[in-house]
Amino acid sequence: MGQRIHFVVDPQGWCCMGLIIFVWLYNTIFIPKVILFPHYEEGNISVVAVLCYYFCSLFCIASLFRASVADPGKLPENPEIPITEREHWELCNKCNVMRPKRSHHCSRCGHCVRRMDHHCPWINNCVGEDNHWLFLQLCFYTQILSSYTLILDFCHYYYFLPLKKENWDVFVFRHELALLRISAFMGLIILGGISRLFYTQLMGIFTDTTSIEKMSNCCEDISRPQKPWQQTFSEVFGTHWKILWFIPFRQRQPLRVPYHFANHD
Repeated sequence: MGQRIHFVVDPQGWCCMGLIIFVWLYNTIFIPKVILFPHYEEGNISVVAVLCYYFCSLFCIASLFRASVADPGKLPENPEIPITEREHWELCNKCNVMRPKRSHHCSRCGHCVRRMDHHCPWINNCVGEDNHWLFLQLCFYTQILSSYTLILDFCHYYYFLPLKKENWDVFVFRHELALLRISAFMGLIILGGISRLFYTQLMGIFTDTTSIEKMSNCCEDISRPQKPWQQTFSEVFGTHWKILWFIPFRQRQPLRVPYHFANHD
C-alpha cells in the first residue's frame, strides 16, 4: 500500500521544520569537515566512524521528511463504515464527519486523524496512526546523531591526537572553536528535548495510549484489553519483524487485528 503525500500549509510549522533542517545541515557539513575527515586522513579514526556518522545523518533526515509529508491518517469526508464496527464509530462535533473512536480533530490541520497522538510543529504535521512509526524513528535517530556529535566534539579536544593544521581550510582553522561550540550547544539542547519526548512516546506505546488521551484523562478504558508491548509496537510499525522497525525506507502495512486492538479503521 503506497503512502499518500500530505502537506500542511502552516508558516509556523515551516519555520520550526526549517530550524531542524538547519541544525542537521550544520552538523552534517562541519562535523565531517572539522573532525571526521582531518582525523581520518591522519589515521586517528577509521572509515567506519565516518560512514556511521553519514548513515545516522541519512536515516535522520529521511525519517524527518517522510514523517512531515506522510498522511498521518486523515479521514475522508464520507468514510465507509463496516457494519460490524459501527458501534466503534462516533460523530465529530467540529467537522461533522464519522470517525473511529480514538480519533481526534486537529484544529490546526482542520480535519480528523485516526489515533492522533499530537500535532507536532517540528515536522509540520500531525502524528497519527499512519506516520507515528516515522516520528518514533525521527526521535531515535536524532538522539543517536546528537549523541554521536557530542562524543566527537569531546574526543576532538580531549582524546584524539593533535592535528597537523597546515592543510586545513583557512575559515575552518580560524573558527574551529566557535564552530564546535555551536555544534555542542545545539547537540545538548536537541538531545535533552528529544530524549524526554522519545521517553513519553515509548511509554505511550507500552500503555497503548496517545498523548491526547493522557491529557484528557480518557485512557482508563476498562473495556480495552491490555496488550503485550510487542503487539502494540508491531501495530505502530506495521510489522512483526523488529529489524524493520529501524528502517525508514519502506511502506507500512497495517496489521489486520480486531478493531478494539487495532490502530487502523
